[in-house]
Amino acid sequence: MVERLPHPDGFRLVLTPNRSLSWHGNVRIWAALFILSALIATGFTLMGAWVIIPFAGLELIALACGIYLTSRECQRQEVLSIDNNDIHLEKGRKRKQAEWTLPIRYSRLQIHSPTHPFTPAKLSLTHRDTEVSIGGFLNIEDTQKLIGMLEQKGLLIERKEPDPQIGLWF
Repeated sequence: MVERLPHPDGFRLVLTPNRSLSWHGNVRIWAALFILSALIATGFTLMGAWVIIPFAGLELIALACGIYLTSRECQRQEVLSIDNNDIHLEKGRKRKQAEWTLPIRYSRLQIHSPTHPFTPAKLSLTHRDTEVSIGGFLNIEDTQKLIGMLEQKGLLIERKEPDPQIGLWF
């Protein structure tokens, strides 16, 4: 998701992955599946198939791990601020973990076109030897929206086509 925030000298964008559910919603789904699995495992245990219980427990633990890891990855955030002189990029999860400042005059946005039509383009901000990926979690529509906003701001755009792949399947 690309969200534009007010900024006194230029503009600020907040980039976040699309989230289908909040953390509490994910916990509710897991709890409902836990109750359903417990009912089924109890029924099989009463019929004499007690071996179901450890497998149901392992299944619920694996599901909880998957939900936790997915929800944790959806907490990533990138804040891109552009003023008259600099591009400032901050990345992190719940707090700033890394930041870069690039001069806007000599920086450019590299767009690596996708090899498949259903995947978004890979974006990176470059200045001399520094290359920082940006918005790697965005979908196709949000990536196009971000490119349009940065193009309107006057950032130099450099498009790179993928190398032709010669193979059996593609």
